[in-house]
Order: sequence, then C-alpha cells, then structure tokens
Amino acid sequence: MKIAVLPGDGIGPEIVAQAEKVLKALASDGLKLEMEHGFIGGAGYDAAGSPLPEATLKLAREADAVLLGAVGGPQYDTLDRPLRPERGLLGIRKELNLFANLRPATLYPELASASTLRPEVVAGLDIMIVRELTGDVYFGQPRGIEVRNGERVGFNTMLYSESEVRRVADLAFGIAMKRGKKLCSVEKANVLECSELWKEVVIEVSKGYPEVELSHMYVDNAAMQLVRNPKQFDVIVTGNIFGDILSDEASMLTGSIGMLPSASLDANNKGMYEPIHGSAPDIAGKNVANPLATILSAAMMLRYTLAQQAAADRIENAVKKVLSQGYRTADIYTEGTKKVSCSEMGDAVLAAL
Repeated sequence: MKIAVLPGDGIGPEIVAQAEKVLKALASDGLKLEMEHGFIGGAGYDAAGSPLPEATLKLAREADAVLLGAVGGPQYDTLDRPLRPERGLLGIRKELNLFANLRPATLYPELASASTLRPEVVAGLDIMIVRELTGDVYFGQPRGIEVRNGERVGFNTMLYSESEVRRVADLAFGIAMKRGKKLCSVEKANVLECSELWKEVVIEVSKGYPEVELSHMYVDNAAMQLVRNPKQFDVIVTGNIFGDILSDEASMLTGSIGMLPSASLDANNKGMYEPIHGSAPDIAGKNVANPLATILSAAMMLRYTLAQQAAADRIENAVKKVLSQGYRTADIYTEGTKKVSCSEMGDAVLAAL
C-alpha cells in the first residue's frame, strides 16, 4: 500500500513525522506500507515554483492514499493568488476529485475539562460532519476582483449542481446508517437558491434511506445549536463553506483543534487525510504542536481507504491510552497532567501501540 506523504508548511513536517513513526511501527509489525514524500503548499512553491508541483500531483495520483500535514505561512501572503499555498490544497482536492470531507468531532472523556463548554454539555460528544469539498463558493465561476463605476468590487459565485449534492448526500446517508441513523442537512434555503436546490436534492436522496431520520437546519441556527446543545447531532451534511466554518467550531467542543482528524474521499474511497488545523506558523519549529490529530488521521486512512480496521483500532486505542495516562501537549494541558512536546507525544503513542 503506497502512501504519498506531503508534510507541507509550518508545523506540518513536525506532526507528520509523528504519524510516520506510528505507521512505520505498524509496518515493522507486518503491515505492508510504502511511503514516499512530496512537496505541497509553500514548500511546493519553494521547491518547484508551484503550490502543487506536477511531481506531487503524479505521486498523489499513483498512491493508494495521501497523508498531508498543513499548508500556508505569512511569508507567502504577498504572492499572486494562484501561487499561494492554499491553492495547492484546493488544487489537489479538485484534481483527485475528493468531493466528500469527513470530520469527526469526538470528545475523549479525559479532555472534557479542556473544552470551553461545561463538561455536562459536551461529555459523550460524537458528531460526524460531512462537508462537500469540491463545489460551492470556493470553486464557482465567475470570481475575481475588478473595477466597476470607479471602485473595486470582489465577487464569488456559489454554485452547486444536482449531481454534486446527490453524491455527497448519498455518502452522508450511508454513514448515518452505520451510526445513529440521524442526519441533519444544513443550508440557508430561506435566502439562497443554491441552498434551496441542496435541500430539495437531499430530500429526494432520503427516500432511499427510510431508516434514517432526516432533519433540516439553517446554518446560522446550526452554529448556535452546536454550542447550545451539540449532542443533539449525529451526522451533519452541508456544503463547502458552511462545512468549513461549522467543523472548525465543532473542533473546539472537543478541547482543541489539535485533536481532530479528517478524511477527504473520492467516489472509490481513495482519500487524502489531514488534521483539520492549519500550519500554525507561530509555533512552527518549536516542537510544541499537538500531533494527535495527524496520528488519528493516519488511523482514518487505514480504516476508510486501506481497509485495515485492526491497525486503525490499534492507533485509536493507543491515543486513548496516552490520554488516560495524562500526557498532554500545551494546547490540551491542564494542571495535574503531564505536559509533553510534539515528539514526546509521538513517542508516547508509539509506546502505547
């Protein structure tokens, strides 16, 4: 099984290195894994003048799965927009047709006190957010900045086709069938025609899943409900921009954005796996970042794309064990626990494995 490893920028190389340690341990235990590195984001621009070099795209296409760190950094902010690190991330999602982003928000019991919400509100939290990833306002055309009537105007187009909505809805219903059989579709159909179509198509798809309880919620209400009563949700399906915002909000319910993995899948379950946080340039190189989201992303990769359920279970159980032993990186540290560095947390997971 070939994995394309794209560490990226900022803390990306540090956190990916810890996930690689875990994967190499599994490989030495008999799991047949091959890992090859490539450049993406700012690292891609530095190495080849592009945030998504052709060699990286070729590697990603030939691999069975992709493990990504993070992209971006302030040193690239002055580049022309097509050369900025984020364009590499958007580009690889589009080129690999990774249309569905799975973002679980699970609260480990040991981290209930690290959440900014009261423990009784978040204890037992287990949500899966399914975000459509290749459409919406991030990719719609036309887009740009131009001068109209003597002043600058910026514009983007929110756009969804029926088939784009149908395929992500179908995937979300399938996930709901394997969980609590509850699906909440989030949109803004009261003011957006794009969302009106979204809602209509989701209702049509729901007829094929009569066991799943379907509900609908406007995105502003969903944002409020996530902090008011998050445990009412099981699976949420939503568009690209709404999913981007809501999944980051949900991450803080779990205590830290550094705890949440994600999977971006194509129609055949080939995927790119990455923590949902960014490149955190302010702490890059300091060995203080939390690698657990990246390690858990590797577990998702084994589960969803490589069909290695036992290996995925081993990683997830190892993470649970180090948390129960009291190991904490700075972002989840509380008094009475053991503060460790990024590499020390990786070593602790390795030992638990």
